Amino acid sequence: MKPIAIKILCCAFLFLITIEASSQDIPKYDFIEIIVVQKANNRGKVKRIKVEEQKSLEGKQITIKQIEDLEGTSDLMNYMNAANWEFVDRQSIVSEENDPVWMSYIFRKKK
Repeated sequence: MKPIAIKILCCAFLFLITIEASSQDIPKYDFIEIIVVQKANNRGKVKRIKVEEQKSLEGKQITIKQIEDLEGTSDLMNYMNAANWEFVDRQSIVSEENDPVWMSYIFRKKK
């Protein structure tokens, strides 16, 4: 009798653990990287905004063409905020003193 009761309790315990594990909602995000190329020694004037094809853009209301047509970083931030994309991080790469500055902007959107 005891082995049957132990088996039933183990099955019930495992069943409750699986229900609890599946009920925890882990938020999933889409991330997008936007490259902003700025002129060196010109107070950060934007030369070009570049976006590569990314899986997170599929089915979204924003497009690569719309992003690349923006004039500056403030326009980029306003556009992304209006489309409910949250700014996450920015990293820059400077190779030489007079070379352009490459800025990588990372945005995320909850799925």
